[in-house]
Amino acid sequence: MTDICDEAQAREEGEREAVLDAFRGRPKPAAASAYFCRSCGERIPDARREAVEGTQFCTFCASQIDKGGR
Repeated sequence: MTDICDEAQAREEGEREAVLDAFRGRPKPAAASAYFCRSCGERIPDARREAVEGTQFCTFCASQIDKGGR
């Protein structure tokens, strides 16, 4: 008989694989990340460029766009 911890671990592994499969199946950005923000012209930090593939906006401008501004 399986233990409740084994069942929880199996469920967690299944959910993790489903999320990873969805992530792997998402479309890749059409453009490479920009070096300078398309909105304000400030340099986009390398960490953001690597973390958000295809980004065209700095963190501030992206947050303003998400809020419905600019």
